[in-house]
Amino acid sequence: MVQKDFSADIELIRFDREHIPYINDTNETFPIFGRLVAGYRGGVWTHTEELFAETRYIRFPDDRLDWEDYIGSSQKAIYLAFRGSLCIGQVRIVRDWTGFAYIENIAVRGSHRQLGVGGMLMRTAEAWAREHELRGLSLEAQDDNLAACRFYLKQGMTLGGLDTMKQTFIPEIDKTLYFYKIF
Repeated sequence: MVQKDFSADIELIRFDREHIPYINDTNETFPIFGRLVAGYRGGVWTHTEELFAETRYIRFPDDRLDWEDYIGSSQKAIYLAFRGSLCIGQVRIVRDWTGFAYIENIAVRGSHRQLGVGGMLMRTAEAWAREHELRGLSLEAQDDNLAACRFYLKQGMTLGGLDTMKQTFIPEIDKTLYFYKIF
């Protein structure tokens, strides 16, 4: 199978007012087919995978934030990936008090997953973090979003923690996992 390189067709744009209508375009359903099972032994985080018997699909609610806060800010940014006039991906990052650039959201339109768009967005987040003299990237994911967990690990992130209480009031979510990439 020959896979076409779409990266030349993709333009990454720093978010501005005219992009507000596109902000939730990449919020599409994604598969839940397994979980990353975290363990902690001898001061080291480990993980294995558990695949589910059936795949289900979920979609996060659309984000409703004050998008103007991201425009021209040195504390936060959004980058959108466009292929022609179609918004196919986004990464939303903020300067965290910990010295990390915290990735609030990264999403790729379902039709453009597995084509390298997510990697481009991660590299853009890393460049933003380095430009702002931050020490690394951090983000959180639900343990049952195995596709996302696999992606973060492939991007050089490491598992750094687990929280069983953060999603207490969302019964569908068991554990929140924390991923880090230190520069």
